[in-house]
Amino acid sequence: MMNHEKPQHMVKERLAMKSFKVPPLKSFKVPPLRPLLIALTVLVPTALWFIDSMRLRRRLAAAHRDPVTRLPDRATFTTAARHLLRQRGENALVIFCDMAGFKATNDQYGHDAGNQILAATGARLAAWAGPHGIASRLYGDEFAAVTHFAPGQLTDRLAQLHEELHQPVVVGGQVREVAVSIGAATPTNLRSSDLSCLLRGADVAMYEHKNERTGLYRVATHAHADAPSIHGRRIGRPGAASLAN
Repeated sequence: MMNHEKPQHMVKERLAMKSFKVPPLKSFKVPPLRPLLIALTVLVPTALWFIDSMRLRRRLAAAHRDPVTRLPDRATFTTAARHLLRQRGENALVIFCDMAGFKATNDQYGHDAGNQILAATGARLAAWAGPHGIASRLYGDEFAAVTHFAPGQLTDRLAQLHEELHQPVVVGGQVREVAVSIGAATPTNLRSSDLSCLLRGADVAMYEHKNERTGLYRVATHAHADAPSIHGRRIGRPGAASLAN
């Protein structure tokens, strides 16, 4: 006669299933949607505004830079340079540079090659001026910079500048020699911290260096500050007339 009693383990499983109760739906807590929607309403427009703001800042920054060298334009340079002069006092250093023979190089190798040389020169001048200085392309192949020097280190700083700016530039696989005339001015030598006066002195000193072709650079004296000028540029230099307007 067959035994119809269920095995003990099956009985225990059935009892366990009977004792399990599915919790009612209301016991599950669903996160409220209203606070989430409110957060999204605030965060999404804010994120979009931030992205648009960054794009606008980049466009404005690009608008205030020289298109060839990417250096700050003249207006930006002037504002920053005056601030640096007030900040650095007697240790401020103003540089005026002119690329010797650039027109011939530009005519011989083309404007693209000339622009690459200008860009390389601007990058080297900016690197020399450092993160706490500023450099700018003022006009054509003329550059200016304002930075500082440690006491007793003026000669070394200017010698370093000469070396940096006279490194050859590789253009289209060809090595092009670069020559730059350098004029420097300090508030102590010119007895002035006015930017126009210092630029004028550095410009005249640079012009002497270019004509005499001696030494690595020329440092302006008080006599250089008396040269006639328009907004710091010696009269007769290219672009001086446009600054009078």
